[in-house]
Amino acid sequence: MPDVGDVVTAQLVVAPYDTSTQAVLTVTAPDGTMSTPVTTSEDGGQTWTAPLVYTAAGVWLLHWMVSGTGASVENEQVSVAPTPGASAGGRTYATTTDLANYLREAPPLDAAGLLADASTMLETRVLAYCRYDVDDQGMPSDPDVSKAISRAVCAQVAWWDEVGDSTGAAGVGYGNVAIGSVNLGRSVTSVSGDDSAARQIAPQVADELRAPHLHDKLYIGALSVPW
Repeated sequence: MPDVGDVVTAQLVVAPYDTSTQAVLTVTAPDGTMSTPVTTSEDGGQTWTAPLVYTAAGVWLLHWMVSGTGASVENEQVSVAPTPGASAGGRTYATTTDLANYLREAPPLDAAGLLADASTMLETRVLAYCRYDVDDQGMPSDPDVSKAISRAVCAQVAWWDEVGDSTGAAGVGYGNVAIGSVNLGRSVTSVSGDDSAARQIAPQVADELRAPHLHDKLYIGALSVPW
C-alpha cells in the first residue's frame, strides 16, 4: 500500500495492440479532483505508463481509456495510507520518546496513532473533569502536571498492548477504576465493545494522576464519568 508522497508509475498493458492503440489516464483524487497525466508507450502501444504522485490519503481512482486496437476501459482503485506518524489533529499529550521511556523498550511502529487515540480518550473521559493550568494551546503548563498526563497517556497505550486491543473490538469486560473522587468504569455484565478492557481507563492512569506531588496542581472533580 502506497503512502502519501509516494511517486509511482501507473502502468497498463494492452492486448491486442498495434500502432493505432492509444491510452489516456484520468486520475481522481480522494477529494474528487481530477487530473490527466501524460501517458507514453515505448514498445509500440502495448505498455502504457504515466507518472503519478499520491498527494493525499484515501482511495484514488485510476481510469484508463484505450482507443484503437485493444479499445477498452480499465479502472483501478488504489488505497493510499497517511504519512506514517502523521497527526490526525487534536492534542497529543505524549511523544513516542515518552512512550519508549515509559515502556523501557522500543515502542510499536503505530505508536504515534496509539498515543493520539489515548490522548483523545483520556481528554474526553478524564481530563475534561480535571482542573489544571494550561497554556495558549490548552496543554498543561506546569511541568509536573504535563509529565503526569504524558505518563497517563503512555499507561493507556501500554494497557492496550497488555489486553491486545485498542478499540474495544475484543469485547472483554473489566471492572471499575477510581481516580481520586472520580469513579470510572462499571461492572462486567456483557461483552459489548464498551465493556471491553480496551474501552476502559487503564488502572495505572489513576496512579499517575493522583500522585501526592500533584495535589495542589491537578484537581480531579467529584464526578461519576459514564462510559
